[in-house]
Amino acid sequence: MGTASKKILVTGGVGYIGSHTCIELIASGYDIVVYDNLSNSNIEAIKRVEQITDKEIEFVQGDLLDETLLTQIFSQHQFFAVVHFAGLKAVGESVAQPLKYYKNNVAGTVNLLEVMQHHQVFNFVFSSSATVYGDPEQLPITETAPRSTTNPYGRTKLIIEYMLEDLCASDPRWQVVSLRYFNPVGAHDSGKIGEDPNGIPNNLMPYISQVAVGKLEKLRIFGNDYPTVDGTGVRDFIHVVDLAKGHISAIDYLVKNSTDKKESIGFFAVNLGTGSGTSVLQLVNAFTEATGQIVNYEFSPRRAGDVASCYAQVDLAEQNLNWQAHLDIYDMCKDTWHWQSQNPNGYEK
Repeated sequence: MGTASKKILVTGGVGYIGSHTCIELIASGYDIVVYDNLSNSNIEAIKRVEQITDKEIEFVQGDLLDETLLTQIFSQHQFFAVVHFAGLKAVGESVAQPLKYYKNNVAGTVNLLEVMQHHQVFNFVFSSSATVYGDPEQLPITETAPRSTTNPYGRTKLIIEYMLEDLCASDPRWQVVSLRYFNPVGAHDSGKIGEDPNGIPNNLMPYISQVAVGKLEKLRIFGNDYPTVDGTGVRDFIHVVDLAKGHISAIDYLVKNSTDKKESIGFFAVNLGTGSGTSVLQLVNAFTEATGQIVNYEFSPRRAGDVASCYAQVDLAEQNLNWQAHLDIYDMCKDTWHWQSQNPNGYEK
């Protein structure tokens, strides 16, 4: 059975990582249906994915809490797998409104899994996060590191992981790949799609690019007294296109396993990162080098809950998914600026 006959439901497929993954899915011959409530995304992203791929995409505006609509979608299509991106993701907001996060992220996922089970769809790729590792005891972080979280957003990811583990233990038909992302940055090299946060960005790279484009006055760097190369926090930045390709590798892995009829993989967690850390200051300097844009910044005190360093051990992805990151910090900065300079206000015309 070739990939062309395999249909994938992409929840949250209009978002930053979801939209880039849609391009890679189509390029790999998968048919997709995108399901998104547009609460934190812009439908323009899907129109641009259609331009890039020259393919019409079936889009359903819907919420994961709407079981009736989910059931209807699963009745209309024969899905091989679900790639699950849909979720609220702002750490600060999750601290202020925890119930909103538990309802949307956890209850929404329960709904989705129940509908999948009812329609006998047991292949699942979950958009998890390195936040499930909390403050790491040692570096690089391996998949067997203890899990804990420092905020309600991270806790929703961890609860969902536990839920998926329990589900796989209860029924061997379930095959779940939980992709623990490190820090996704960058944009598609066409400059047509990229990260378009609502309001003031929560993430570093869009903040840098909005300062460079003149939307924001200067970057605040939280903490310059960490025990790192230059005192600023160190993170494992990964190009969003590499990350998107990691999802294709995960689905290919599920396809191969289903075809070979080997024993179920059950719950399989894997890190997606580059395996090396870059400090905030190194990223700012790389951005200037790649784009010629000066980024004004000032230092502020550390933020509560931020860890000094965080980067991944990535051997498992290479060995099992045949995946590794290829794009470097220079590519990440160059592609971010290409997107931001062409779209100073994101998807808004």
